[in-house]
Amino acid sequence: MTAHRKAEGGEDAGAADAADVAAALRGDRAAQRALYDRHRPAVHRLARGFPALDADDAEDVVQDAFVRAFASLARLEQPARFGGWLLTIARNRAITRIARGRARDQLADELGREAEALGVAEAEAPDPEAGAELELVRRVVDELPEGPEKETVRLFYLEGQLTAREIAARLGVGKSAITMRLERFRAKVKRRLLAEVARLRGEES
Repeated sequence: MTAHRKAEGGEDAGAADAADVAAALRGDRAAQRALYDRHRPAVHRLARGFPALDADDAEDVVQDAFVRAFASLARLEQPARFGGWLLTIARNRAITRIARGRARDQLADELGREAEALGVAEAEAPDPEAGAELELVRRVVDELPEGPEKETVRLFYLEGQLTAREIAARLGVGKSAITMRLERFRAKVKRRLLAEVARLRGEES
């Protein structure tokens, strides 16, 4: 009988994890399922412990954590500590999700203040996750020349899976360089918003 079938029979959880990790690395789907079933409650509790995450966000964190863990299973040096390693991944994904939400809110707030300063009550600030507003952000991204800045904003605002620090590591630059690129992009979106507001005013006059 394999470890993932008898893990609840008093067997040490670490030993059960180690056996299931080894089996999962050999392509055993039942071992993956055993790891998922064994650790999902703890991961879900961790995700729900972040007040900024609603139920849907928490579920996304759970699924994302397991997907990333299984994709990186070969790099786990101590399979018996799978549970703690998985919780670290889940915590990082939760923090990333919250940070990205705050970054989107910051962009929307900045654009909103720009519009308000001009007395443009009807101009809503672009929210990178909303329909028409997302299209505005996409247009600005598309108009950028191919290069580091375009890749940075595409990863941060459109793909939405990486923090500025993670993007910096992927692109091989410092986090400050990523922050500067994102700030330049926000300035471009502001200018586009104001240009479109001016155009609309011209059409209305």
